[in-house]
Amino acid sequence: MSPLSSNDLERIFEKLDKNGDGQVSVEELNWLLERIGVEFSLQELESLVGKPILDWNDFLFFYKSISTPDSNDGDNGHGDGSANDHDDESDLVKAFNVFDINGDGFISCEELESVLRRLGVMEENSSRDCRSMIHVYDTNLDGLLDFQEFKHMMLHNTIS
Repeated sequence: MSPLSSNDLERIFEKLDKNGDGQVSVEELNWLLERIGVEFSLQELESLVGKPILDWNDFLFFYKSISTPDSNDGDNGHGDGSANDHDDESDLVKAFNVFDINGDGFISCEELESVLRRLGVMEENSSRDCRSMIHVYDTNLDGLLDFQEFKHMMLHNTIS
């Protein structure tokens, strides 16, 4: 079970598209990022996204580019210690910290549910779904995701 399915992403896109024009502006995207504790200036975000407005396909491309390793970044796939490997790891640590609300080094079902609800992906009383998501990647079966389990989830997940 993927934490962000195409349906989840579509709901996020629709929620971001506050004016209903079928496009998400940098301002609308920034609103979401601020809600999950990620701070960018509008200029930084536009530079990262590459354009001031994203349609659905642009949004999907942007999501894929930030949630999966870039196969065209010069990395041979062996984790040779390049700067790109370090950047990917740093981005994953930042993402992990967004979900690890209490800072204990683990993501609980409650923390996952809280962040996904703020993103508009989860409905109330969806803790069973969160438990299922965590269970898929919880290799030590402690009911929590540590950073390595989170990293595995993020790097091995694809949009269906």
